[in-house]
Amino acid sequence: MRLIDGKAVAAQIKQEIAEEVALIKDAGGKTPHLAAVLVGHDGGSETYVSSKVRTCEELGFKSTLIRYEEDVTEEELLACVNRLNDDADIDGFIVQLPLPKHISEEKITDAIDYRKDVDGFHPVNVGRMSLGMSCFLSATPAGIVELLKRYKIETKGRHCVVLGRSNIVGKPVSMLMMQKGYPGDCTVTVCHSRTENIKEICLQADIIIAALGVPGFLKGDMVKEGAVVIDVGTTRVPSNKTKSGFKLTGDVMFDEVAPKCAWITPVPGGVGPMTIVSLMKNTLLAGKKEIYSK
Repeated sequence: MRLIDGKAVAAQIKQEIAEEVALIKDAGGKTPHLAAVLVGHDGGSETYVSSKVRTCEELGFKSTLIRYEEDVTEEELLACVNRLNDDADIDGFIVQLPLPKHISEEKITDAIDYRKDVDGFHPVNVGRMSLGMSCFLSATPAGIVELLKRYKIETKGRHCVVLGRSNIVGKPVSMLMMQKGYPGDCTVTVCHSRTENIKEICLQADIIIAALGVPGFLKGDMVKEGAVVIDVGTTRVPSNKTKSGFKLTGDVMFDEVAPKCAWITPVPGGVGPMTIVSLMKNTLLAGKKEIYSK
């Protein structure tokens, strides 16, 4: 068993981005600028957004954080999105999900200028991804395929089982794994809450990407010898062993599954760091106008 160290890979990519940003600045170019909109005080969202702001500082980006309380109206949030769309200094921005129930996430996502949609959630970017065209890739799926690439893990002809069908991870990563070229060319099976015989399907998999959000779902008797397991789960569970009172738990029973694996990602320290660095790569591309020119 060998660990896929997302923290180490993310640090390497951060260095690559920071060096490129320094060259852009030295040449008199525009500093990449990422904005984040945060509604309410969800603990997970607070942590994620603060990490994004901190990473922007590390890389030499400009960052803007816009906060709203839970009772913000949909109209107010849409007006904020429109202002960011029209702000020439903002290269890319995100509206942190989830949003309060009285706000339509679909309306907000659709309102974002797809050329600034560095989260890769806009229908234009999702559609272009499905066709194998240049676009902003959703950050977590992009991070997953980058890990496979950096570790030179073979994917061609492999059977990849994706556990989960979310719009943020399950669906897009399944499309990326089946696309032509490396990392891709997999035969992909997507399993979800209505799938029967999940254990039998997982036992056929060469690569398993677990993105259900169910702690410890994938157990040792569900994985064949030599499989590659990518754990996307990051559920907060209570713990009396940490200062925060909780710990991050993945979708994989690591102690059971790891001994059978050729490669496996830990939680934390696996996919998580790659998500933020993938967002930064998209912001850099947006600033350079490499995906969409205006």
